[in-house]
Amino acid sequence: MSIRRFHAPWRGVAAGVLILAAAQGAVAQPVAPYSPQQKKRVPASALSSSAHSSGTAVPGAPDGPQSERITVTGMARGPATVRPAGQTTYSAERSSFGNQVGQSVADMVVTIPGVSFVAGNGPRDVVVSVRGSGDRQSYGLKNIQVLEDGFPVTQPDGTARSDLIDPHAYEGVDVFQGPASTVYGNYAINGAINFRTRSGADIHGLELGSDFGSFGMFNNYVTLGVGGRSYDLTIFGSDVRGNGFTANSSYATSTENVRLRVNLTDRDRLILKFVNNVTDAFLPLRLSLAQYRLNPYQQGCADAASAAAGCATVNLLVNGRYGATAALTPQQAGLGRFDRRSIVGLRWEHDFDSRTTWRNQFTYDQRHIDQPTSVASYVGPYNSYNASSDVTNRARLGATSLTSFGGVSFDYLDFGSQTYNVTPAGGATRGGLNGTSYGHQWNLGARFQEDWQFAPQWHAVVGLGGTYSDLGAVQNLYRYSAAGESMTAITANRFFFNLAPEAALIYAPDRDWTLHARVGTAYATPTTSNLFVTPQGNYGNNTHLKSETSLGIDLGADWHPFTGLDLEATGFYEFYRNELVSQSAGVNTISSFTFNAPASQHRGVELGADWTPLRHALPGGRIRLSYTYDNQVYTDYTEVLSGNGLSRSFDRGGKSIPGVVPNFLNARFLYDQPDGPLEGLGGYAEVTWRSDYWLDNANRLRAPGYALVNLELHYDPPKRFGWVQRLHSYIEVQNLANQTYVAGATNIADVLQADGSQAGAALLATRTGSIYAGSPRAVFGGVRVRF
Repeated sequence: MSIRRFHAPWRGVAAGVLILAAAQGAVAQPVAPYSPQQKKRVPASALSSSAHSSGTAVPGAPDGPQSERITVTGMARGPATVRPAGQTTYSAERSSFGNQVGQSVADMVVTIPGVSFVAGNGPRDVVVSVRGSGDRQSYGLKNIQVLEDGFPVTQPDGTARSDLIDPHAYEGVDVFQGPASTVYGNYAINGAINFRTRSGADIHGLELGSDFGSFGMFNNYVTLGVGGRSYDLTIFGSDVRGNGFTANSSYATSTENVRLRVNLTDRDRLILKFVNNVTDAFLPLRLSLAQYRLNPYQQGCADAASAAAGCATVNLLVNGRYGATAALTPQQAGLGRFDRRSIVGLRWEHDFDSRTTWRNQFTYDQRHIDQPTSVASYVGPYNSYNASSDVTNRARLGATSLTSFGGVSFDYLDFGSQTYNVTPAGGATRGGLNGTSYGHQWNLGARFQEDWQFAPQWHAVVGLGGTYSDLGAVQNLYRYSAAGESMTAITANRFFFNLAPEAALIYAPDRDWTLHARVGTAYATPTTSNLFVTPQGNYGNNTHLKSETSLGIDLGADWHPFTGLDLEATGFYEFYRNELVSQSAGVNTISSFTFNAPASQHRGVELGADWTPLRHALPGGRIRLSYTYDNQVYTDYTEVLSGNGLSRSFDRGGKSIPGVVPNFLNARFLYDQPDGPLEGLGGYAEVTWRSDYWLDNANRLRAPGYALVNLELHYDPPKRFGWVQRLHSYIEVQNLANQTYVAGATNIADVLQADGSQAGAALLATRTGSIYAGSPRAVFGGVRVRF
């Protein structure tokens, strides 16, 4: 495992330029040049064969590998690695997830401070959160911009999903935390994530692998990599299948991922990116807390008529249009997802000279969904187009360095979707047309940033970004009765303009300390899907939503008190206006609804530690810790509850925002034998802890926390063993104590009782549409061979 923290730029920064990162009206940002006094050693695994970096030794720096402090802030060539200057950034490298089963993106980010995850709708649809960005969501990656090798994976409506991520394909992941719209534009309200695939030069051949284990899981994958001075090619493909540990959760997912770099001339490069993913999965229903306690894995739920206690059912219209309903289990109804995602991107990079680089990028992204997930089935394509252009210049102002960046971008999404009622006929049979939605969203953005190293130990960063957004859609709602059919049209035409200034200051007094302070801002507009779901969870008019904005302050320090110990700490305080919050109105409704909370605050602390306690006696032993405290509260929000012919207003000021996990900790105790007859043998014991958290705005009902213990053992034979060194094998035990735990819980709506009071925890615990259980004890193994 390897976590590298970047407040960027450290004094060990590589001189270079960031590759274009065009994501939702966002473009890449430059990197400040490194200080000439800093030592710079970068292992081959950290850079592609074409990456350029340089540096000199620090006088008096201790010798030996334990003294190396590696920070890569940008690459003039090679895979896109976006590290915004001044922003709190953590990275996880392949060494932290490449030796294990790697079922989903959760395995890649579990060790990163400030990052949490919950179960989404499908085997790899993990909801990843940066400082709580998506904890309250039921699917996807929300309120963050997601990129892969610098190409956008977030569509113009702010939607990104993790289904297409197979960890076997990646070299690492970088997480940029806090408000980030200056660089990344719309929806970067909590930050951004950049996934880095492996380089062909590092692979240098063919790899074949298989993972297998509990619940019928089997993943076959292949990686081909070749590279030279003028080209680099990586091709990855995988096919994973399993039965799932919950009833009605079998799945089959295939992924193809390609990256090609070609140096046309000494000054021109082309980078081609292609990703394709097909997900075919059955889906269980989310449970109420009471159902979860009775039957977390929904066993004995094949038939509603004879279902065991704790089974979830969905009420489907018998004739598919109106009138009587029938309760069916997910198996009977045939609930599931069949989705395809295809991304093609091309980037041209041109060096005008050694100091100035121009980049142009275009990406086409189609997301096609077929999702009978509840009472309704959603069908339709979402086509997006993303283009951007930017220029980065690295200049000298006397004895100081100034990196200037400016760019523009445009992205466009057009969609046409239909929603059908699901009938009780089984096999997710479609009934009457419930509604149609046709529309578009586009974002036009511009931004600049100046990164000035005004003294050997100081950097100052200022920047400004802005985005103009246009949302237009028409939703046609169909209603049926014995008298006939009617149609109602709802039109939304919304325009938003948002600005995001930022400033940061970085001070590195010596090689053992780096201090940074940052003030950042961000924004996120509503999406068209938010505008058409009412607080009752049905299709209707919700077009009054406003953009959410945030102002965040980060104060942090990295400290290297002695060889073998690295400590990181960051405190953050963020002020939100019109925060967009979503919650479920129940399993028998169309979808979650979204509302604006006028004012809220997010505050917390992120801590990380990497310690080799017995550096001489036990050099292969290490301890890695990450901890995050995330406290999010409403400061101005009055909620109106209606029911039983009554309406009442309740002040939520001071209440915790539901769905946000306030404490999460990951601790790994690792050992890798560095030499001797057992060289290459290693493993770790891991503890992951999450505290309980609120599920409703009134803070009446909590989702229980949990603590899991995982074990992993792997073997990579040393090179002296000849052809045997081409083999890699591992075995992993997850949830060793076989704990039953909540892997994902969406927010639920509070209930107004007949006497005008709010329902308590006992009644809220019976509200469905919230909880997915996590996996019981599971054992996995795998082998990989290199040619």
